[in-house]
Amino acid sequence: MSQEIRNLEPKALWNKFADLNAVPRPSKKEERVIEFMKDFGTRLGLETFEDEIRNVIIRKPATAGMENRKALVLQGHLDMVHQKNADTVFDFDTQGIDMYVDGDWVRAKGTTLGADNGLGVATIMAILESKDIPHPAIEALFTIDEETGMTGALNLQGGILRGDILLNLDTEEDDEIGIGCAGGIDVTATAEYDEEEAPEGSVAYSIKVKGLNGGHSGMDIHKGLGNANKIMNRLLFDGFDNFGLQISEINGGSLRNAIPRESTAKVIIAAVYDEAFVFDMQQIVNEIKAEFQTTEPNLEVVFEKLDAVPATVMPSIAQFYFVRAMYTAHNGVYRMSADFDNLVETSNNIAKVVVGDGKLSVQCLTRSSVESSKFDMANALRSAFELMGCEVEFSGSYPGWSPNPKSEILDVLVSIYEKQNGEKPNVAACHAGLECGILGTNYPDMDMISFGPTIHGAHSPDERASISSAQKYWKFVLEILKNIPVKE
Repeated sequence: MSQEIRNLEPKALWNKFADLNAVPRPSKKEERVIEFMKDFGTRLGLETFEDEIRNVIIRKPATAGMENRKALVLQGHLDMVHQKNADTVFDFDTQGIDMYVDGDWVRAKGTTLGADNGLGVATIMAILESKDIPHPAIEALFTIDEETGMTGALNLQGGILRGDILLNLDTEEDDEIGIGCAGGIDVTATAEYDEEEAPEGSVAYSIKVKGLNGGHSGMDIHKGLGNANKIMNRLLFDGFDNFGLQISEINGGSLRNAIPRESTAKVIIAAVYDEAFVFDMQQIVNEIKAEFQTTEPNLEVVFEKLDAVPATVMPSIAQFYFVRAMYTAHNGVYRMSADFDNLVETSNNIAKVVVGDGKLSVQCLTRSSVESSKFDMANALRSAFELMGCEVEFSGSYPGWSPNPKSEILDVLVSIYEKQNGEKPNVAACHAGLECGILGTNYPDMDMISFGPTIHGAHSPDERASISSAQKYWKFVLEILKNIPVKE
């Protein structure tokens, strides 16, 4: 790991981030980072334990003179989204993140950076380790599996935490103070089909959609970015209707909370249509590139003629319904909020599509700040896929976080931000899935707020963290700790 990361200011923050990023921490495989965090707390001589679901809690007493302040929970999640560019050779299960400095940004070489939520976790670690930062009694709550199920937050039992105020350090714009967020639900459509032999006289092609930006399926869903699965389906739909294209396999996207950047497919067509197919596909690709020239300037669609024809393909009747269901299924913003300017209320991300060996699966993540609208969107997807004969499962539903207009800690943060920066912060709800709403289920009286440093491109290999923003954010954190309200 480059020493230049450890030399950045504030050193306390960046050094802890470098320590954390040396530990592999994929969602649902957090064993190593859990032990890392427990060892960290134990070495400091602090009360350290894990709960039944393996969230890690570390308690630190108040510094001298701060004993009369309300107890504070500092919260972040241990896992990170693992995404890499197709040409990047990297094993997330064994390697630490390879970081470098690019102007005002810290980036990773060809992979996600893990600043979401690694910088929040590193902040808490730096405070726990400090000997000269004034603060009230602290409970550090490090949750697991936020990115693929909110598992840690959903399974945290009531009665474990003692704090009065919770600071969630998982917001990604440094001028924003989060007071609410969207809930979510996983929608999964599956089906089986009887494969048939590829007809004689066929030629085979590989189609690859790549070069898309990707991004966070909540925070970036309104930006008009391309979805590789939807772009691929446009090509397959046209090829099927005009040339009798048949699908052998599809593999598109990866994680539900990441806008898919790449999709690959193997298809066959009758040899007699070979030249016409290639010409027609290029025309459609040109149209799609023109549509996305502003938001996706690096979009590529590559057609490669294969030497061997796949032995089996999806039957035409199954494919007829599949490509139409995919076309019908909504992707992107479904409804904007009527109560908050420029806030997405409800959206869907068609995140992963896998077809082959007689099975198909389409995985979506639906988000909404309105519970009824969340299920309206989910049922719209369910209807589209049930009409083609799929089984549709809803899972992993979690609630949104409703704003508290009487929040005492919100007043504290707004006042400090104005004094430090000479302007008001953007107090807003967001379309991401923060853990606050879930945690509030078992801790309804806890005053919660969310903020963080500027991070762009989360959930994609373009993820980057602003160095100057981290400095601004750190100064903000230290002042908040000194101004936690007195106990009543």
